[in-house]
Amino acid sequence: MVERYVMSIDQGTMSTRCILFDHQGRLVSVGQREHEQYFARPGWAEHDPTEIWSHLRRVVVPRALEGAGIRPEQIAAIGIANQRETTVVWDRRTGVPVGHAITWQDTRTSGYVEELRRTTGDDFFLERCGLSPTTYFSAPRLRWLFDHVDGLHERAERGEVLFGTMESWLIWNLTGGPDGGLHLTDATNASRTMLMNIRGLTWDDELLAYFDVPRAMLPEIRSSAECYGMARALLPDVPICAALGDQQAALFGQTCFAPGEAKCTYGTGSFLLVNTGTELVRSRHGLLTTVGYKVGGEPPVYALEGPIAVTGSLVQWFRDRLGLIHSAPEIETLARGVEDNGGCYIVPAFSGLFAPHWRSDARGVIVGLTSYITKGHLARAVLEATGWQTREVVDAVNADSPRPLRQLKVDGGMTSNNLLMQFLADVLDMPVVRPMVSETVSLGAAYAAGLASGYWPDLEGLRRNWHRAAQWMPTMDPARREAEYESWRRAVERSLGWARS
Repeated sequence: MVERYVMSIDQGTMSTRCILFDHQGRLVSVGQREHEQYFARPGWAEHDPTEIWSHLRRVVVPRALEGAGIRPEQIAAIGIANQRETTVVWDRRTGVPVGHAITWQDTRTSGYVEELRRTTGDDFFLERCGLSPTTYFSAPRLRWLFDHVDGLHERAERGEVLFGTMESWLIWNLTGGPDGGLHLTDATNASRTMLMNIRGLTWDDELLAYFDVPRAMLPEIRSSAECYGMARALLPDVPICAALGDQQAALFGQTCFAPGEAKCTYGTGSFLLVNTGTELVRSRHGLLTTVGYKVGGEPPVYALEGPIAVTGSLVQWFRDRLGLIHSAPEIETLARGVEDNGGCYIVPAFSGLFAPHWRSDARGVIVGLTSYITKGHLARAVLEATGWQTREVVDAVNADSPRPLRQLKVDGGMTSNNLLMQFLADVLDMPVVRPMVSETVSLGAAYAAGLASGYWPDLEGLRRNWHRAAQWMPTMDPARREAEYESWRRAVERSLGWARS
């Protein structure tokens, strides 16, 4: 019998990956290619959607197939995970984007967002989409494009241009592009646009009218795990059976299927999601209410999310901008050369602070500098910034949720840093657990596609594939923990109010 596999396409902020998984959820092969980052002005962050599609078609998928030594017909299903909120608009007839994709990190809409909050307030949006206005979400970017690209709104009204996040762009191209490509999204990605009704999982008429977004340009909203249609380009006749925003995919890949189970993914930024079941919990402490996942015709599962804008990218800044290390793993060695941070704290509010503060006027600060501080202390402060930001989010989760967190499942590139993982356990005062398969974003997309296609039978079967690789237990003295947390909060206060619109 010919072995079959599930393919996951993970379109991320820095690169696009294609990973093949077998029945045990084991990684079989990987294809990956980085894409260009465009920073045309301060606060702007863009990608070229055409470059990303080209890399997927010409490099990423072929490498994954070649690495496994298999043919496309051995792929049982395709699942897609994607960087969320990143906004793409393209011509329906030609498939050519109207410009670069505006990414989730972009803050050009900060002035518009401040105006929304001042004139309309948060409650109008919270009641409908579960989100407060920030530069993070898609609708303000789409409004910016209408205001700055001549004739775009009129073309959208006529249905000549299409809007989507990155999974919509890839699915449309995979299923034929201008020649009948499917224009769709899933509920997790749609829930990040500020345009979807969080309860009905449909485009909200009042929000569309508020942002003046023509319905003709919007994708159809589908569940996260169902077979949408067959690929035509690249992988002919292979079914595309899942799409999830990358952080919801990680929640699924970590098998956080029960209310109260949580994961945090540590990458460019970090994202903590806690499953709240079919109950829609409105946060009072700076978290986002979002769709966790929706399997077929079953009710949606909701989540509370605490996004942190800068974690892994702070290490990159330390490496590339300051030149204090030559590779990311070196930061652990450098930080281990000192016993503590020497009283130095770094708040990486490079473009504002996300959860639980939501302050676009914040900017990065380094506090506590004395002549005693070395680059080792700075390295430690870089790592500790991730720990303290996570602590703020966990405190918000525990304040909002009737089920306090008992442990945190972690994944992503930064989890290979043992010093950071121990620090997380110490400041959270709870076990931190890493699974055998660290590529949980890709695994979650694969799990959802395999579930929809019958490759895996049920959620419990997926749970049995989860195995612990490492665990860190808290060892820090409680008095020290709280004293240092207080110092961190004082540092955060000093980061606020620096930027002006």
